[in-house]
Amino acid sequence: MKFIQTFQVFPDIPKPLAFLETLSRNLWWSWNQNAIELFRRINPRLWEASGRNPIVFATRIPQDRYEELAQDDSYLAHLEQVRKRYENRVLNQTNGESPWDEGETVAYFSMEFGIHETLPLFAGGLGILAGDHLKAASGLKMPLVGVGLLYREGYFSQYLDKDGWQQEAYPETDQYHLPLIKQKDKNGNSLVIRLAGIGGDIHAQVWQIDIGRIPLILLDTNLPENSSEVRDITARLYSGEQYTRLAQEVLLGIGGMRALDALGIHPTVSHMNEGHCAFVGLERLRQIMDRYDISLETAREIVPRTTVFTTHTPVAAGHDEFPPAMVKPYLQPLASRFGLSTDKLVALGQPDGAASESPFSMFILGLRTAQYINGVSQLHGRVARHMWSHIWPTRSDDETPITHVTNGVHIPTVLAPEIRPLFDRHLGPQWNMGSTIPENADRIDDIFDEELWQAHEMCRSRLIRTVRELMSRQYGRRNAPLNVMKTVESVLDQDVLTIAFARRFATYKRAHLLFQDPDRLEAIINSADRPVQFVFAGKAHPKDNEGKGIIRSLVDFGRRTNLRHRFTFIEDYDMHIARVLVQGADVWLNTPRRPMEACGTSGMKAALNGVLNVSIMDGWWCEGYSPERGWRIGNGEEYQDHNYQDVVESQALYNIIENEVAPLYYDRTAGGTPKAWLKMMKASMKMAMARFCSLRMISEYEERFYLPASRRYEELVADGGAEARRLGDQHRRFLDKWPQIKVAPPVRSAEGPFRVNQSFEVTTVVQTGELRPDEIKVELYYGKMRHLDRIDAPLVKMMRVKEERSPGTYLYCCQLPCTDSGRYGFTVRVTPDADAWIRYRPELLTWA
Repeated sequence: MKFIQTFQVFPDIPKPLAFLETLSRNLWWSWNQNAIELFRRINPRLWEASGRNPIVFATRIPQDRYEELAQDDSYLAHLEQVRKRYENRVLNQTNGESPWDEGETVAYFSMEFGIHETLPLFAGGLGILAGDHLKAASGLKMPLVGVGLLYREGYFSQYLDKDGWQQEAYPETDQYHLPLIKQKDKNGNSLVIRLAGIGGDIHAQVWQIDIGRIPLILLDTNLPENSSEVRDITARLYSGEQYTRLAQEVLLGIGGMRALDALGIHPTVSHMNEGHCAFVGLERLRQIMDRYDISLETAREIVPRTTVFTTHTPVAAGHDEFPPAMVKPYLQPLASRFGLSTDKLVALGQPDGAASESPFSMFILGLRTAQYINGVSQLHGRVARHMWSHIWPTRSDDETPITHVTNGVHIPTVLAPEIRPLFDRHLGPQWNMGSTIPENADRIDDIFDEELWQAHEMCRSRLIRTVRELMSRQYGRRNAPLNVMKTVESVLDQDVLTIAFARRFATYKRAHLLFQDPDRLEAIINSADRPVQFVFAGKAHPKDNEGKGIIRSLVDFGRRTNLRHRFTFIEDYDMHIARVLVQGADVWLNTPRRPMEACGTSGMKAALNGVLNVSIMDGWWCEGYSPERGWRIGNGEEYQDHNYQDVVESQALYNIIENEVAPLYYDRTAGGTPKAWLKMMKASMKMAMARFCSLRMISEYEERFYLPASRRYEELVADGGAEARRLGDQHRRFLDKWPQIKVAPPVRSAEGPFRVNQSFEVTTVVQTGELRPDEIKVELYYGKMRHLDRIDAPLVKMMRVKEERSPGTYLYCCQLPCTDSGRYGFTVRVTPDADAWIRYRPELLTWA
């Protein structure tokens, strides 16, 4: 058979139920419980068997069941309720309440998007965060478009062999089971974009999936006109092969921008979610040059000022680097358009910023094409500033221009269905708006203890039931003996304190911390009056044998005869399993090696559901922790000796579980509810809703980055880019004349010692060369000394011209106040009097 024609048959849905098909084609349903129930009530078992995928589900429903539902008044009323909510949340216009002007658009690029388990385009936390970003943008009716890749195999499926060693499978996703919309060109043909590859062009089909109000644009190279190597670019997420990995990142950045252009979408702001997307900046330069007929120098003043770059990786080795020779063929067409050599273009991603054989860093390229740069928690922002301070060698870590926006989680996606009715009743119909309505969080205190505990027990029951089902399946696949199958069908106990640990099994996550003293752990688990049970889940990277070894040791430990009922590992961790765990556990355990956890949003999800965190002081927990909300392991220490650290922190962990967590959980008065535990649950839920929801996160992006950048875009491109050209002239003037700046050591008017509330004058002589005093800022830089040559938490005070000594030479002065006792230091520096993009150029800073 050389030629097979295909066709698709869909169910004949009666007209009264037509909205079901509309609903199934927009992933808005996936975070709306009432919409989920609309599908589920048709046939609950079939819904689960269909993987909670409404498109697959629809094809398995008998036609007579549709006919029956079309006559069911109760079902039709339910459908109408969901339809009205869908129209209000997805279809209705903003009614003039939006701060956005017509035509403004944010393009959000990410290598992965975790929307729902039925859309396998994600590997872990970065993807789930990207999915929550789109959902929150939809909720706030923000003009945002997502851009990613359509992987036909996605990330791997995990299963364990009989020895507990992780194996990987890559099942191909059936695209007919996804709510994909093939994009067309103006002639009605499939929209295919093209870009230069190694050995020939790369062609990519453009698809769209609707995420509420937000379009997610996806690129797919699995096309007949491509070679097998090119078709495999979008085969698997995070290909381990370096050539394919680079091609994916080129396709995402350059191809993604070209797809938007072909769709008539011209973003006023681009947001790169991690360095994988950094080629966006280069293609955007080309498009702006062509769109507004301006020079490269002018376009380079526009792109950075309208670009946001978020990093999630606190380890330098976790950022992609490629040999320059591998990158050059992809950049050659852009270099020709820019009138530059490929060496100069490659230099944008090299540490020294000059053509060399240094690796081409995607992260550094992102830094050099974005003004708004942020980490994803307060601690991670500090770590990122230190890690990349070498790009700004004349500045202190504190002044490295990387800030932070702490991540948040999408409340409607993660909140347990058992808790939703309590929120509906006590918080009101707008509880899903989270931090935008501050009083919502406070009303959690109004929930009756008995109601909350009953809801939590129902969540735990669902967790235990799900674990038993999944364990039966995974042991059944191994053809386990009957006695083993009987055992796994009854694992876990409804009345036992349940601790969950679920995340990637990277070694820095330290799942092994719990096993430093196996005998003590076993005693904790089998305590006569305060027993504890554990549920583990997570994947190790396919090439991470150390991570796989941790999984195997964990499985081996759980095979001990006296532990089998209370120690489980669930295969193939995904969004469905994650929801069950963060909703049903009593405690969420997190043991990373500080400061290597950038954020850790799973703990936020657990907290929102009243699950208490026991965690190292890392990532978000540094901001979320207080004694009434959970427990901390250690006090935020950082160790050079990792073995010693593991010993110390494992003992702290055992002590917390044994002496604090378990006693509080089992503290019941006359067999009633654990009052003190419930008080902590409510405090945890209030904290998560008010401070760690995705609406707060995306509102922060909007206020601090998106709106200022978008307005700046409009100013910069107006009148043929007149403002951008002015800035380009200013920028070139500073770079040309700055070497003429000379600063003499500062002189103080008195030697001291001084008393609090005294002050003294500091002066310095500055040679400005051809630059005028109104073009520069002379700053007194001072503060308490941490070391002989380092100022702690520096302060900056402007100095003013006291007199002109000679043409181009000025005496500057200011008063230095003595506000507190201690040992202080000061010096003087000169910076440009310009906006942030120019001011933070590494070359434009001169110290005395």
